[in-house]
Amino acid sequence: MSGAEITVRHQLRPGDLGAVVHFHGVIYAREYGFDRTFEAYVAGPLAEFARTESARERLWIAERGDQVVACIAIVAATERQAQLRWFLVHPEARGSGLGTRLLSEALEFSQQQEYDSIMLWTVSACTDAARLYRKVGFSIVEQHAARQWGVDVVEEKYELVFQAGALSPSEA
Repeated sequence: MSGAEITVRHQLRPGDLGAVVHFHGVIYAREYGFDRTFEAYVAGPLAEFARTESARERLWIAERGDQVVACIAIVAATERQAQLRWFLVHPEARGSGLGTRLLSEALEFSQQQEYDSIMLWTVSACTDAARLYRKVGFSIVEQHAARQWGVDVVEEKYELVFQAGALSPSEA
C-alpha cells in the first residue's frame, strides 16, 4: 500500500458500492475464511442503502490514493435506532486511529440525526472491532452460534443507547 495520505469522504461515486463489497469479500475471506456468500450478504443491504438516499443515513469511504482502506455506515434500523454497518479497516491501516476516527464520526452523525441508540451485528472473531465498540460504550445484548458464510460463527449484537445531553465519545 502506498504512503499517500488517507482521505475520508461520504459523497458516493460510481464504483464505490462495488469497491465496498469487494473490500469486505477479500478481507473477510482472508482473515476469517468466509465464502462468496458473505459478499451477497453485504451487497443486498448496500444496494438498498444506495436506492433510498436518506439524509439520515451515510456511508463513509476512506481511501489512500484510489484504494479503499476503510468504510463505515449508519443506516436506519427504525425511526429511533440507527444501525452501524460495513465497518472495516484494511489490515495495513489498522492501528493508525482511522477506525476510531470513523466510528466517532458515525456516532456523532447518529446523534445529529436524533437517533436514540445504535445497534450493530458482528461476529466474535472480530476482536479488535469489539474492543473499539466497548471502548465507546457499546454492550453485547445478544449472542448466538450459527453456520454463516461457509464457517461456524458466533454472531453478536451490540447496542449503544445515547444519554440525553451527554457528550458523544469523540467529545468526551
